[in-house]
Amino acid sequence: MKNITKLIFTFLVLGTLVSCSRKIETYTYESATAPVLTPSSTADMVLTSANASNTAIRFNWTNPNYQFSSGISSQDVTYTLQVDTTGANFTNPNKQEVAIARELGVSFTVKELNLVLTKLNLQENIQHNVEFRLKTTLVNGSVPLYSNVVKIKIIPYLDVVVPVPPTGELYITGSACPSDWTNNPPVAQKCTKVNVSTYYIIFTFAPGKQYKFLSTLNAWQPQYGGPSATGGTLGYNMGGGNDPDAIPTPASAGTYKVTLDFKLGKYTVEHQ
Repeated sequence: MKNITKLIFTFLVLGTLVSCSRKIETYTYESATAPVLTPSSTADMVLTSANASNTAIRFNWTNPNYQFSSGISSQDVTYTLQVDTTGANFTNPNKQEVAIARELGVSFTVKELNLVLTKLNLQENIQHNVEFRLKTTLVNGSVPLYSNVVKIKIIPYLDVVVPVPPTGELYITGSACPSDWTNNPPVAQKCTKVNVSTYYIIFTFAPGKQYKFLSTLNAWQPQYGGPSATGGTLGYNMGGGNDPDAIPTPASAGTYKVTLDFKLGKYTVEHQ
């Protein structure tokens, strides 16, 4: 850590003098030690939904012991476990980061670990080379340190952020459609099923309208929607909860492809 540029942290201390003067104390960053990340196991893993609640793995790490001229820092250290695929060098746009505050270890159940891999957009039922490392920082992300990289081969199972349509079908409905708002939309408004967790429809929209998606004919739930005309987080109501926002149509009239990814819990709207 000798090569790290020294950082100056200035703390304002209110004096108790009669003159109410202020005293500036300056502490200089001196050193720290990159944390050592240790997993409970590096053996190949096969994740299954049957074992979802079981502990899959635990990670522990050493304290980086940030040192200042005044001694060991009393500031809170933020720990972030980074997860990526081998070869991406933690630059993958789908890289996952799990924040752990003030702890020197974290455990993941099978379901929790599988969800991280799902968000990493890894295909299920195939073995993947996955890498883990720990990032530590002080206030405002300063003085970042990185641990050693832990490599594990893992087979994830299919899991979804948003529940998939139970009927295996999906229909668009709303004021954006010729049939307007109805829970019995025509076949022409049926989405194309790509796989169990992905659907899309190509549709002509006029601005100023709204739409949602239904799974079961003659029923208003399950219901899917979202707040943005350009895509984003997919909202849902499987029954008994609050209905999601109606998706507004794009500002420009035209033909668009709307894709719903239940695995990632996202939807996209692309002009064709």
